[in-house]
Amino acid sequence: MSFTQQLQHAQAHNDSMLCVGLDPEPSRFPGAWKDQPARIYDFCAAIVDATKDLVCAFKPQIAYFAAHRAEDQLERLMAHMKRAAPQVPIILDAKRGDIGSTAEQYAREAFERYQADAVTLSPFMGFDSVEPYLRYPGKGVILLCRTSNPGGSDLQNQRLADVPGQPRLYEHLAALAQGPWNTNGQVGLVVGATFPEEIARVRELAPTLPLLIPGVGAQGGDAEATVKAGRRTAADGSVTGAIIVNSSRAVLYASAGDDFASAARRVALETRQTLNAAR
Repeated sequence: MSFTQQLQHAQAHNDSMLCVGLDPEPSRFPGAWKDQPARIYDFCAAIVDATKDLVCAFKPQIAYFAAHRAEDQLERLMAHMKRAAPQVPIILDAKRGDIGSTAEQYAREAFERYQADAVTLSPFMGFDSVEPYLRYPGKGVILLCRTSNPGGSDLQNQRLADVPGQPRLYEHLAALAQGPWNTNGQVGLVVGATFPEEIARVRELAPTLPLLIPGVGAQGGDAEATVKAGRRTAADGSVTGAIIVNSSRAVLYASAGDDFASAARRVALETRQTLNAAR
């Protein structure tokens, strides 16, 4: 089953567009686990177990593990998610962006070592930085397109004088991702929730690609505007352009007490309901 098929199945099975990002910060762990990097697996596994029936994807951010020498815990967590929630695809948030043999090793890391179903990439070096990942049949590659950080406009919102129509860089990337780069239907895009008008523009240029949309929750993105801008359905009601709306800190740190997992479930349920209501 391809990443896109997994995503569609998970969204239907769990009636959800919500992705929970796994960004473990030991300084924010509850109780006796506070400031204990050795508890990263335990914390994240508890969040997974509490929310696995409410989400369409999980998104572990590799830096939060690597910074604490917890890559082995990430491997254990990936295996746990595969066992506990086999219907939920896992997006490894790595934002890799190199070429050649280095990109081949990054792809091997994501898809062989960690067994991710998809990985986030930075496409700044062009198709050469994407192609090695596409050699893994069925795996997803999700390209940074229009990010939610203020500095994203430094490059992404600039016009390309040498391209017909002088599109903005993010518009050109969306068109490439929908067209010549999407050789086997494996490509998706990252678009920040803080720019709903630009989500709509990306959806116009890439009508069928899955969109990973961070920024809802702690970062202030509007859930209703995000869904209306990014989700597309056909006349028969089938989804033709899926969205994956990520929330990390708002779910992970809903409580600083021993009830952190049940609090995470409550916030995830509320977020799922808000997103579904916007349909």
